[in-house]
Amino acid sequence: MLTERRMSDRWEKLIDRRRIAVIAVRGVIGGAVRTDDLLRTLGAARRNPRVKAVLLEIDSPGGGATASETLYVAVKRLEAQKPVVAWIRGTGASGAYFIACGASRILSFPSAIVGSIGVISVRPIAVEALQRLGTRVNVTKTGEFKDLGAPWREPTAHDEAKERELVDAIFRRFVAAVRTSRGLDDAGVSRVTTGEVWLGAQAVDLKLVDGLRDNEESALEVAQDLAGLPHHHMVRLGPRRTLLQRAGVPGAGLGPPGERWLVELEGWLRAPRAGM
Repeated sequence: MLTERRMSDRWEKLIDRRRIAVIAVRGVIGGAVRTDDLLRTLGAARRNPRVKAVLLEIDSPGGGATASETLYVAVKRLEAQKPVVAWIRGTGASGAYFIACGASRILSFPSAIVGSIGVISVRPIAVEALQRLGTRVNVTKTGEFKDLGAPWREPTAHDEAKERELVDAIFRRFVAAVRTSRGLDDAGVSRVTTGEVWLGAQAVDLKLVDGLRDNEESALEVAQDLAGLPHHHMVRLGPRRTLLQRAGVPGAGLGPPGERWLVELEGWLRAPRAGM
């Protein structure tokens, strides 16, 4: 009986080519999550007539503001043509949650980390270290803010005001996406835009998440229902993962040690987490 059922499933897959595409968003945006690669994958899912719905599997602490919004726009464009379900399986924080806001539904693993809706600008100040080394930096610039964020000098009051202006402007765009996606009123928006994170179960009460799913199969079923499909046969899209990536080896897939490694490390170090 079981063999007959498997044969029936295989035959159905052969004759019915409709699929739900599973796209992974794993790692720091700008680090392990290569923006251009993910944009191409989202575009391919949008253009493929056999793909009737998309499941985004998210496990990311966020990343660069511009890259996050670019991917959010791409998800929104995809969602305008076919259902998109974002399933936060581990961490869906900051820019990763921004991306999820482009989906038709947001689901979460019950104990996943969700939220961190906010913007942060961080820069080191190395003035004292340079002084101890007997080193100084000579700067010739064309405008007051040309070396904004430079580590070799203390920020001026004007610098701090300019950085605040930029952070607030990005934050307003993030908040607008959350408000539109989640249908929140002013009180609801104020409650969730403090930079806090919550477990998935708490995020449901805050309307940041539509429901809980504890495995990929049940998340696929939601995408199946939205697409009106009689099945949830799926296909995984995106760059092929190496054996080291599948084994969870740190740094696998990032290429030679360089800037992406630093971005990935910094992103996860800033990510809130629960340990046991």
